[in-house]
Amino acid sequence: MAEVIPFKGVLYNPQKVDANVTMAPPYDIVTPEFKETLYRKSPHNIIRIDFGKDSDDDNENENRYTRAANFISDWLDEGVLNRDAEPAFYCYEISYNLPSPKGGEGEILKARGFLGAVRIEELGTGRIHPHEMTYSKPKSDRLNILKYCQAHTSPIFSLYSSKEKRTSSILENISAEKPFIEAKNGDGFIHRLWRINDNVAIDTIKKEMADKDIFIADGHHRYETSLKFKKEMEEKGLIQTGEEPYNYTLMFLANIEDDGLTLLPTHRIVEVDSNINIKETLKKYFDIQKMSAPGVPEQQARQQMFEAMRNKAHSFGMFLTNTNNYYTLSTSGSKIELDMPECLKNLDVTVLHKLVFEKLLKIEHYEYEMDAAVALERARKGSFEAVFFLNPTRIHDVKEVAIAGERMPPKSTYFYPKLLTGMVIYKF
Repeated sequence: MAEVIPFKGVLYNPQKVDANVTMAPPYDIVTPEFKETLYRKSPHNIIRIDFGKDSDDDNENENRYTRAANFISDWLDEGVLNRDAEPAFYCYEISYNLPSPKGGEGEILKARGFLGAVRIEELGTGRIHPHEMTYSKPKSDRLNILKYCQAHTSPIFSLYSSKEKRTSSILENISAEKPFIEAKNGDGFIHRLWRINDNVAIDTIKKEMADKDIFIADGHHRYETSLKFKKEMEEKGLIQTGEEPYNYTLMFLANIEDDGLTLLPTHRIVEVDSNINIKETLKKYFDIQKMSAPGVPEQQARQQMFEAMRNKAHSFGMFLTNTNNYYTLSTSGSKIELDMPECLKNLDVTVLHKLVFEKLLKIEHYEYEMDAAVALERARKGSFEAVFFLNPTRIHDVKEVAIAGERMPPKSTYFYPKLLTGMVIYKF
C-alpha cells in the first residue's frame, strides 16, 4: 500500500517576504542567466538553497551546499521561514494559460493536487512506479542538498488515479477559500497554497491513497536520491522505528481523472553522419511527405507539419538543415520491428530513439529543446543535420509503462505547468 501522511511543512512567512520574489522554477530548468535573475529578485529567494551558485573559493567546508544549509537555518531563526505547529497536507493549485497550437491566447486551465510525505520504497516493488530513465549527475547534486540541508526543498510531481475523487472534492472545496500563499511566476501563472489540517479531511485523504498506485511524472532524480539517502541513514543506524523523517519524501500528488494536467513534447536536435542520406534511409519504414513549398512562410509550413502529425499515429515531424524543408514521417506501425514490450513499442518517443536514432541513423549526439522555433535556430547555428518533432506522450501511456515496470527514454514527457520550488519545504 502507498503510505501518504501529513507533515509539519516549512513555509515562507507572508508577513516577512513577498512570495512573488521568493519562489523559483525547478532546478533542472533554471539556466545560469535566470539563476542570476532569481538571485537579484530577493535575498531570500529559494534558489539560494535549492540550486545555489558556486564560487571560485569553494572548498570542503565552504561551498554552495554549506551555504544552503546556513540559509535555511538563518531564515528559520529570523522568521522568514516558519515550521507549522501541526502536521498538514497542502492543497496546491496552478492557474495557467495553455498556448493555442495555432497561436493566440489559448485556454486558461487549473492544475490541482496536494503535497504530502510519501513513504519511500524500492521502485518496482510496491505502489510507486517510475516511467523514465535518469542520468547520474543530477542525482549527486540532489543528494548533497539532502545531506547538508536535511530537507526536501522541492516536491516530486506524481500522479494517481481515483474515479471516486474524494481527495479531489476536498481540494476543490478548500480552493474556494483565501490561500495562505499566492505567487505569480514569470509566465503570469498563479500558484496558490492552502493548509489542510482538518482531521476528517486528513483521514479521508490517507484512506483514499492507501490502495493507490503512484506514478512519478517529474522528479525521478529526486525520488532515487531520496531512496539513496534513506539507505545511507539506515547504514548509519539512524533509522530504528521506520517512522523517522528520512523514510519519507515530499510529493505533489494529482489525480489523473481530474482535468487540468497537460503533457508537452520535447523535440530532438541531432547530428547525423554525413555519409548517411537521412531521407533515403528512413523511406524503408516511413512515408515521408514534404510540408515546405515555395512562397509558404516557414511558420506556416511548421504549423502544417504539426497539424499533419496530430492526425496520425506513429507520426513525427522532421526538419533537414541541408534542404531547409519540413517533412512528416508516418508509418502504420506494422513496419516497426522492435524487440520490446508492447507498452514501449507503441510509443512515438521509443520508436524515434530505438528505430530511427539507434538502428537506422546511428545517431550518437542529440540535444533536447521544448520550443520548436528555438530548436530550428539551434540546429541552423550548430553542427546539426536535423530536428525531429514529437507529439505529446499521453498520460495513459505513462501509466501503462510505469505499471509494466518499464522505462521510457529521458525527456519523453514534459508535465506542464511546472511546480514552483519553495511553496512548501519538508524539513527533517
